[in-house]
Amino acid sequence: MIKSETIEMAANEIMARAAIDIPEDYKSGIKGMIDMEKGDLSAFVLEAMLENWEVATEDRRPMCGDTGVPRYYIKTGNEAQIEGGFIELEHRLRRATAQATHDIPLRPNRVHPLTRQDNNNNVGMNAPEIEYSFEPDTDWIDITTVHKGGLFGTDYRMLFPGDGIDGIKRFFLDVLLAFGKRGLACQPAIVGIGLGGSKDTCMMLGKQAACLRTVGSRHPQAEVAKLEDELKELGNTTGLGAMGFNGNSTVVGCNIEVGYTHTGGMPMSVHCFCLSSRRATARLYSDGSVDYRTDPEWFTPYMRRNTVGWDGNAALAGAAE
Repeated sequence: MIKSETIEMAANEIMARAAIDIPEDYKSGIKGMIDMEKGDLSAFVLEAMLENWEVATEDRRPMCGDTGVPRYYIKTGNEAQIEGGFIELEHRLRRATAQATHDIPLRPNRVHPLTRQDNNNNVGMNAPEIEYSFEPDTDWIDITTVHKGGLFGTDYRMLFPGDGIDGIKRFFLDVLLAFGKRGLACQPAIVGIGLGGSKDTCMMLGKQAACLRTVGSRHPQAEVAKLEDELKELGNTTGLGAMGFNGNSTVVGCNIEVGYTHTGGMPMSVHCFCLSSRRATARLYSDGSVDYRTDPEWFTPYMRRNTVGWDGNAALAGAAE
């Protein structure tokens, strides 16, 4: 049985880690871009960000003044038992959000869209968002928090099969250029792309691809992984560097997730997870122990299953070795 107190304690811990400590995969990706950056100002920004992250960790202060909007992703083992059930789980996550907003502190960014009422704790109607996925043959739960900027860096377009790969690339560039020139995305960004599904699924997959996959990860399907590489390379030829200065460091990683869609369409969403790439995960076990990490391990073979059933050995059709 996973205790409710353990849930709240772990949620408080990952809220602090996400706000303060940049994930190592993202930091390594930025370090790898510095020597390749041709723009002097862009290179200066990258160096300054590395220094900023080091100071944030040392001082235990948020890495960015805009601490984003906290949200949670819960991966639940099929055999997991939670004290108080999922109602108690969500109650503890909301308590942790309010407490972390006060203690870390986080900027209270959540307001009512019409009245602008601010509860001063990042909690309100439908906030924070909590999304779920499941995993067979396990009794742990993973709690991941992501603090994503809540204003810009996301777009959607209904493409059609005839648009093909060229249409995907065109929309990808349209988004990067529009956001980069107007200062609406803090690059270099992890760019997540949702391809297919219904409109809401397309948007969800793109955001998860940006926020829950690490820099350098690759989709298991060869044709998808190939497109990830092509789009990352293309994205770094826009002439936009760090924070919109001239340069060639717009995309630190490009992650694509796909969903089967209507035969007549090819919906696509693009999401930029900004220079403050904030995420942290806790795995809670029934014996009370907790493991912490920065790779959410969200997209498991079960989640990407391409078959009617699941026997634990089902292969993803067309998966790369």
